Amino acid sequence: MTVDTIMSRDVVTVPPDAALIEIRSLLHERGFRHLLVVETDDTLCGVISDRDVLRALSPFLDTFSEEHRDVKTLSQPASEVMRTEPITVGPNTTIEEAARTLLDNSISSLPVVEEDALVGIVTTKDLLQHYTNEG
Repeated sequence: MTVDTIMSRDVVTVPPDAALIEIRSLLHERGFRHLLVVETDDTLCGVISDRDVLRALSPFLDTFSEEHRDVKTLSQPASEVMRTEPITVGPNTTIEEAARTLLDNSISSLPVVEEDALVGIVTTKDLLQHYTNEG
């Protein structure tokens, strides 16, 4: 069985200049853990996770100690926080190979790319759902 049978096809993306405030909001509102960063020509250029956002934001945000410089972290663009050169798979990659790729690289999502076009994303949640439904 291949990745294209379990991947999410409705991928939400952001441009490299998207501000962290927008990214944080999207992650929270949609319940995502990852967003894919794409150029204007839809070329994948990075991945940003909820953990990347948390690391980039000031710990003083929304606290009594908050200062202007803390709020300013919300305006950082995705390009400064994202992980560049994301590891990807093709839609014909086997599910086992995708699972091994996630484990070997200590990551939890794989953008699915076909002929330089982003066609989906497969996550550890997708794999767990697949394996628990197979049993």
